[in-house]
Amino acid sequence: MRKALKLLGLALLGIVLIAGGAAAYIAATGIPSYAPGHVKLEVDVTPERVARGRRSAQMLCVACHLDTNTGKLSGHRMPDLPPQFGVAVSANITQDKDTGIGAWTDGEIAYLLRTGITRDGRYTPPWMVKLPNLADEDLKDIIAFLRSDDPLVQAVKGKPASSEPSFFTKFLCRVAFKPLPWPAQPIPRPDANDPVAVGRYLVDAHAQCFACHSVDFAKNDDLRPERSAGHLGGGNPMPDMLGRKVVTSNITFHAETGLGKWSEDEFVRALRFGVRPDRSVLVYPMVPYPELTDGEARAIYAYLRTVPQIDNAVARPPVQAVTGGEAGRAAYYRYACNTCHGDTGLGAFDLRNGARNYPTDDGLIAYIRHPEQFKPGVKMPTWDGVIADEDYPPLAAYVRKLCAEPLRPSP
Repeated sequence: MRKALKLLGLALLGIVLIAGGAAAYIAATGIPSYAPGHVKLEVDVTPERVARGRRSAQMLCVACHLDTNTGKLSGHRMPDLPPQFGVAVSANITQDKDTGIGAWTDGEIAYLLRTGITRDGRYTPPWMVKLPNLADEDLKDIIAFLRSDDPLVQAVKGKPASSEPSFFTKFLCRVAFKPLPWPAQPIPRPDANDPVAVGRYLVDAHAQCFACHSVDFAKNDDLRPERSAGHLGGGNPMPDMLGRKVVTSNITFHAETGLGKWSEDEFVRALRFGVRPDRSVLVYPMVPYPELTDGEARAIYAYLRTVPQIDNAVARPPVQAVTGGEAGRAAYYRYACNTCHGDTGLGAFDLRNGARNYPTDDGLIAYIRHPEQFKPGVKMPTWDGVIADEDYPPLAAYVRKLCAEPLRPSP
C-alpha cells in the first residue's frame, strides 16, 4: 500500500512538473509561428474594386487600425480588448514599405486575411479578424483598397508598440486559436436573389457579426460560424472605451429576450442608423452599419429569422449619471456620447473634426441630428428624435469646450 501511495505521489509530482514546465515554455515562447504561405495573386486596382473594398474595410478594418493622430490606418493601442487577452496594438497597414504593408505582395495580404499568418510566418493573435469564408471577389476588393490612393492607406512611417498577449492568449493559441486553412475551392459570392443566403454571408462571413454576438470569443468557430457556442445569442462581455463591461445583445428571434418583436423596418433602422425601436441608441462597442444597403440589412433580418432561437436575456449597460455642474456635460453622459468619444472627446471616434467643420452651433446641431445626411457612411447614430430639443444647445457648447481644451490621450 505504501509503495502504491509513493508511486501515486511521484506520478502526481511528475504531472505538476510537466504542467509547470509547459506553462513556463508557453509564457516564454509566446504565440507560435508557422511556415509562411505562398499564394500567387495579382489584383487589378479598379475604381469599382476600390469603392467596394473601402466599404468592407470600413466594416472590418478601420475601427481597429485607424490612428486618430495620423488620420490613417497606421495602428494604435486597442483599449476595448477584453482584458483577459492582454494588451493589443493594431499594426500599421498603410503603404509604407518599411513599417506598413507596402512591400507585401497581394498573395501575402490575402494569405494573412484568410489564415492569420503573416509573410514571415507569425500568427496574428485572436483579436485580428480572419476571413476564411469571405468571397474571393470581396477579398480582392479589400486588397485593391489597400493598394489605392485613398488617404486612409497612404504611407505613414511608424511602427506601433508591440502587443502584449496574456498567458491565456498564448495558451489558447497553442490549443484553440490556430491558423486557418487556405480554401481548397473558390468561394463565390452568394446568390443575390436569395435574401437568406445573402444575410447568412454578411453575418457569418463578411461583416463577422457572429464573432461578437455569440457567447465567447474563445468558443467561436471561424470556419463554421453556425457551430459557435451560443451562435448569435449574445452574452459576450466586451469593454467599452471606458473599460466598462458591455454584454453583446441576443440577436436571435426569441420573442422575449431577442429580436422576436422587432419589425423589419425597426431592425433596418437600428442596424444602419443606430436607433432601436424604443428610440434609444446603440452604444459602443456596437456601432451602426450605414455601409450596408437597405436590401442587405433586410437580407440580414431574413437570415436571423431562420437562426435557432436562444433564450438569453442581456441587460443593457447603465447610463453614466452626472448630476450638477454643466448641463452640456450632463447631456454628454446621459446620451452616452462618452462610450464612443471618451471623456475627452478623443475616444474610438474623434469628435474634434465635427466642431471644426461646423463652426456655428446651428450647423453642429444639424450634424448631430442627422450625421448621415452630411457624411454618408459615418458611424455616428442618427440622434434626431432621441436627444431632447432643449439638450442640443448645451450639448453643442460642451462639445466645443472639449475641442478647445488641450488634447489628452484617449482612455
